Amino acid sequence: MKTRITFFLFFTLLTAICFASDRNEQQAKPNVQNEQAMKEVHDFLKTCGVYYLATVDDDQPRVRPFGTAVIFEQKLYIQTGRKKNVARQMLANPKVEICAYDQGKGVWLRIEAKVVPDERLEAKQYVLDQYPQLKSMYKADDDNTLVLYLKDATATFNSFSTSPRTVTF
Repeated sequence: MKTRITFFLFFTLLTAICFASDRNEQQAKPNVQNEQAMKEVHDFLKTCGVYYLATVDDDQPRVRPFGTAVIFEQKLYIQTGRKKNVARQMLANPKVEICAYDQGKGVWLRIEAKVVPDERLEAKQYVLDQYPQLKSMYKADDDNTLVLYLKDATATFNSFSTSPRTVTF
């Protein structure tokens, strides 16, 4: 009887370990895919140099050029000045769209996302360190620097010669 109980407990423990391992593996795969998708989007934005960010101001769409794109702690960040209308608009309504065009490849990218402000000094400093030219206008510890990361992003790569391809992160 002790042998059967021991075998049953061993089998139950082994099953639980296998289940937990499979579950962890399944949870890790989307993270790897998300990170790869985010890096692809980041690299595209960096290649283009300038992208266009759309916000909503009451019921009026507003579009302007942006140039910052940084991956920090597995999140894609952008940066602006808190005193600008774009900051006020994003804080009031965090839904944004981004559009970028790579003329050399004939491919454009559209991103739908929500922006989330990150008030941490280390996030601000990291973004500014990636764009040293901004340090003449912004400081990590000033009241103006605003860094935001994209959340629930859906990015679609388009061209006239291929079908659209969508990634999420």
